[in-house]
Amino acid sequence: MSVYTHIVHSFKPVYDRNSRVLILGSLPSVKSRETGFYYGHPRNRFWAVTAAITGRKVPVTNEEKKNFLLDTHIAVWDVVAECDISGSSDASIRNVRAADISMILALCPDITVFANGGTASSLYDKYIFPKTDRPAAKLPSTSPANAAWDINRLTAEWKKAISPLLLRMI
Repeated sequence: MSVYTHIVHSFKPVYDRNSRVLILGSLPSVKSRETGFYYGHPRNRFWAVTAAITGRKVPVTNEEKKNFLLDTHIAVWDVVAECDISGSSDASIRNVRAADISMILALCPDITVFANGGTASSLYDKYIFPKTDRPAAKLPSTSPANAAWDINRLTAEWKKAISPLLLRMI
């Protein structure tokens, strides 16, 4: 039997008025919660993919990651504000309270929303889309659990979706 933990999302969203792309994950993994920032698992490919599509070096520290996001006009947050979860298994997420992204949409009305993976996309469609009427495009997950997508294939797919939105900005 799985052991569930009640998680309250503790990271603030990273965005500013110049953000043009909002990438929403599902919920920070156990490792991300330990490191205190988004995509903290060393095998998560988020930072390598976003660095490759923006032509930047992969940020290492949490401060470098935050600055990288703001400098490249990428906002990040998660769909889930609070839930019960077993470990880091997205499939186990239940009793969801969704994040309120309205302040990001108000500050950045032209921002394009993306979901990092199928679970984030499904949860977004169920909990956030009905409140915002703003669709989120689904990107393949950068999680190490998504072994079907290697780094090159992930980068190509993310670049195709995101680069046109950022090219004029960075």
